[in-house]
Amino acid sequence: MKKQLFLVLTFCCFLITTSSSAKNKTVLVDTITVKSTSMQALVKNVVILPDSYKNSETHYPVVYLLHGYGGSYETWIGHTKPTLQQEASKLNVIIVCPDGKNSWYWDSPENSKSKFETYISNELIDYIDTNYRTKANHKNRAITGFSMGGHGGLWLGINHPEVFGACGSMSGGVDIRPFPNNWDMKDLLGDYDKNPDNWNEYTVINQLHKIKPNSLSIIIDCGFDDFFYEVNEELHKKLLYNNIPHEYITRPGAHTHEYWNSAIDYQLLYFHKFFNN
Repeated sequence: MKKQLFLVLTFCCFLITTSSSAKNKTVLVDTITVKSTSMQALVKNVVILPDSYKNSETHYPVVYLLHGYGGSYETWIGHTKPTLQQEASKLNVIIVCPDGKNSWYWDSPENSKSKFETYISNELIDYIDTNYRTKANHKNRAITGFSMGGHGGLWLGINHPEVFGACGSMSGGVDIRPFPNNWDMKDLLGDYDKNPDNWNEYTVINQLHKIKPNSLSIIIDCGFDDFFYEVNEELHKKLLYNNIPHEYITRPGAHTHEYWNSAIDYQLLYFHKFFNN
């Protein structure tokens, strides 16, 4: 009995010591909750820090990664690229994965409770820059994502060049108009037939006139077998026609997490070079 009691006490002491020790350590992969004033909501996000963060006073550039339709703040680290913390450490960047619900990362003209453009480009940025050692300027911020998040990466980058100096898309829905009945977009923009102006205004391919010379670094990647391949080809051609510099990658692959697991490696390297230019 005394022996059992001793073992229990020893185990409890171990837990207390471990817990106390953990409190003094920097958590390299953490889930945070940020209040959105614009939506009157609490939004979860994953923050991924490089190994060097815990032992230095260095300030870091930040890459924001957006998930696709049906995903969440956990999708990138939990499914698409579980090794993101190692990638952050290799490149010495902070990675932030926000929850964008199924918002397409707009401030919806039809649903006042869906203001994820304001949330990410304003409220979340402020929170991250206040609570982490970031290089808090557009030259040290990039944003990208896959599918719906690829649309969001370009949408937010093009519309907020004062916030993001570089942006990207992987398999992005860069022209939404061919898909009027998909992915709940009509809940955010209204029916296409009744609200064509919304659909024309809120699609990435119609935003290119906003890009000023040398204001934004852009990288786009889409597989040959992706159902978004044709709209990405059209975006690429339109960028060329308007003499807008960009990196465009096409290779074998479909609309899959396997493809994005590979694609993000190229994009992180692209952003790393941008940050160190």
